[in-house]
Amino acid sequence: MKFDVKTVNRILEISDAFKAPSKMMSLMLNDKKREETFEKFLEIETDMSYEWFHEYFQDEQAERKSKKQDFTPSSISKLIGKMIANKPGIYYEPAAGTGSMLIAKWNDDRINNPMLDISKDDLGKIFKVLLYDPRNYWYQVEELSDRAYPFLIFNMAIRGMNGVAIQCNSLTREAKRAYFIRNDSDNYLGFSEVIEIPRNNLCARALNVNWEI
Repeated sequence: MKFDVKTVNRILEISDAFKAPSKMMSLMLNDKKREETFEKFLEIETDMSYEWFHEYFQDEQAERKSKKQDFTPSSISKLIGKMIANKPGIYYEPAAGTGSMLIAKWNDDRINNPMLDISKDDLGKIFKVLLYDPRNYWYQVEELSDRAYPFLIFNMAIRGMNGVAIQCNSLTREAKRAYFIRNDSDNYLGFSEVIEIPRNNLCARALNVNWEI
C-alpha cells in the first residue's frame, strides 16, 4: 500500500489520521496549497486509474461498526464503471464515497473517449487517449459523509475532472454544501479548480437540493 497512514499523514502534515478530512478540505480550498498537495501525492504514485485511499480510508476513517460504512473494491468499481448506462459524457452517482466507482468511469472515458467518433482499431484507441478533452465530460456526485467528502473532491480535482460534488443526503435531498470542480482546458493532465457553489435558491433548484439551515 503506497498511501499508508504514515505517508498520508506526512503529506497532510498532521499527527492523527482523524484530522485528515478537515485538513484535506482546507487544502482543497486553497488554490496554491491544493496544487502543491497534488504534486506531493504524484511524487509517490502517478497511476490515476484507481482510488488511492481505499485501504487507508477503510482502516482509519470508516466507521464500519457504528455506521456500516464500507468501500467498494477496485475490481468491482471497474466492472460497475463499464456497466453504468449514463448518457455519453454525463455521469451521476449518489453515495459516491471517496470516488472509487467515479474514478473507474472516468478512466474508462479517458481510455475509450466515447465522445470522439473515431476508428476502434489499435491506432484509433491511441488517438482516443491523446485526444481526450476533459471539457467533454461532466461528473455529478453526491456524498453525505464528512469524512469521505474531502477525499472525493481531491480525487476529482487531481484528475482534472469537470463536474459538481454535493454533500447531501441523496434520498431526502438535504444538502450541506456543494463545489464546482472545473478544468477549463483541453489538458487531460491538468488539475481542476475547486469553486464553492453559493447556498442560494437558484443553485438549490439547479442541483435539486434543499440547503440545511
